[in-house]
Amino acid sequence: MSEAPTPLTGSDAMLGAALFAIDPVGLGGVVVRAGPGGARDAWTAALKRYLGPAAKLGRVPLGIGDDRLLGGLDLSASLAAGRAVIERGVLAINDGGVVILPMAERLEDSTAARIAAVLDAGEVLVERDGLTARLPARLGVVLLDEGIEPEERPPTSLLARCAFRIDLGATRAVELEADAPSAEQVAAGLAGLSGLGPAPDEIVEALCAAAAAFGIASIRAPLMAVRAARAHAALHGRTTVTQEDAVAAGRLVLAPLARTLPAEDNPPPDSPDSVSEEPPPPDSPDSESPEFEPGDAELLLAAVQAALPPGLLEGIVRDNARSARAPRRSGSGEAAKASQRGRPVGSRIGAVRSGDRLNLPETLRAAAPWQALRRAGAGSALIRVRPEDFRVRRFVQKRESTTIFVVDASGSAAFQRLAEAKGAVELLLAKAYVSRARVALIAFRGSTAETLLAPTRSLTRARRSLADLPGGGGTPLALAFDAAVDLALAEKAKDRTPLVVMLTDGRANIARDGSPGRAAAEADALAAATRLGASGVGSAFLDTSPRPAPGGDRFARAMGGVYAPLPYADAARVSGVVDDLRAGRRS
Repeated sequence: MSEAPTPLTGSDAMLGAALFAIDPVGLGGVVVRAGPGGARDAWTAALKRYLGPAAKLGRVPLGIGDDRLLGGLDLSASLAAGRAVIERGVLAINDGGVVILPMAERLEDSTAARIAAVLDAGEVLVERDGLTARLPARLGVVLLDEGIEPEERPPTSLLARCAFRIDLGATRAVELEADAPSAEQVAAGLAGLSGLGPAPDEIVEALCAAAAAFGIASIRAPLMAVRAARAHAALHGRTTVTQEDAVAAGRLVLAPLARTLPAEDNPPPDSPDSVSEEPPPPDSPDSESPEFEPGDAELLLAAVQAALPPGLLEGIVRDNARSARAPRRSGSGEAAKASQRGRPVGSRIGAVRSGDRLNLPETLRAAAPWQALRRAGAGSALIRVRPEDFRVRRFVQKRESTTIFVVDASGSAAFQRLAEAKGAVELLLAKAYVSRARVALIAFRGSTAETLLAPTRSLTRARRSLADLPGGGGTPLALAFDAAVDLALAEKAKDRTPLVVMLTDGRANIARDGSPGRAAAEADALAAATRLGASGVGSAFLDTSPRPAPGGDRFARAMGGVYAPLPYADAARVSGVVDDLRAGRRS
């Protein structure tokens, strides 16, 4: 069998759409990474053709509420009937069909978790507004990923439940039509799927072994590969799953999920153990369902490995390094509760205080089920609302973030470190308006730690403050930690999210009281670093020693922060490390 092209682009993308249309519930979903344009429009149009005119095809808009997504109380019907009437949400309405999620990379984790739970259970559990109901919702999802940066991607909870990952970023619409299955062929495959038997045990074992060989830990991947193999067999009119179907499923489902290359422990091709019988020719009576031999499992591994796009594994290594220990904060600062402005996040029960905003629809929803009782004997058709029905809007608002650079200005290398800090501050200030970040600078030398630049977004002010930075003298590291904690706590009091970044070689030699001595200075510095860690402020310790020594991360451990040895740091590297920390990555 010939080598496959890069998986799930061009005709492979159309094959993925055809297989998904045959078994959307079993395959879970498809991730389509592409911006709006001809290629994505052509792919979605083909999917609609494959699903057929009678299929349900819904859309989940970004920012959808739980009542519209899952269902809840039908307010108008409940008020008219005087009893609770359930309204089905988008997922239940499209039971047996497919829903499309545009801009899936911006989907809230909470919404993604609810959709993932519905995909797993095949039903929607409605428990809100005093209602409890189970509504069938067996469906598949299409995640339209419009992310530009590599870290912009849909939530992991949904990615894990999607069999196919398609990238149309460099694909033209005309390239999708080459060798694409026809709508009639897909319709015949859908009809034949019900008559198709289960995949043979040998194929199931081979797909599981392939998943393990390529470092895929999730059990969902081989299960979805088996479903894809069955859909592929039905698409080609076969009555059983064959070697060709298993190879196609491994290439389409497992290759994009590969985390490592298989171990080189197979016998050489010349050895007797590796010789296997040739498969029967296509026109032989047994070509419908050939035996799956051990050599075929090796063929499956080779097909999946051939389908790996160039640079895929290198990108996986980078992604793993970035996400291994993700901090709890993002570039815009932590989310904080707000009463009057921000992004709506539901409502709370309680009295309306000064400055609160009443959520009138939710208040009426709470009052609707009780109208029949409240009207009894009153002789009035008015809607009766009581204080316990009040629902107050809740909001969440991203805080501004402040990056506090604490720079070692002591010793012979001070001027180089200060130049690096100056360049990093200017680079970060240029991004301040986008990331809502402020920047501050503390320099320490001799027996003092001085705030040279108060938190600001002004690039002009920063350049003036950084024009003449003094250098030389001892290293009062404890005073630097103290100044950083005081400034960070002041920023927290102003409802901002601080991040402390230390640039130093960590060789403290001036104690907190100004006396020289390395032992006392290090003890004071460790105590001050522990105070910084206890404050709950995010932090990083960038070790600028020409040769970072073992144990150089002791201050980072006391701070509860990230340790990064940067012996050859420049402004771009320092800025990159801070960007990664603020964006929720650690590398």
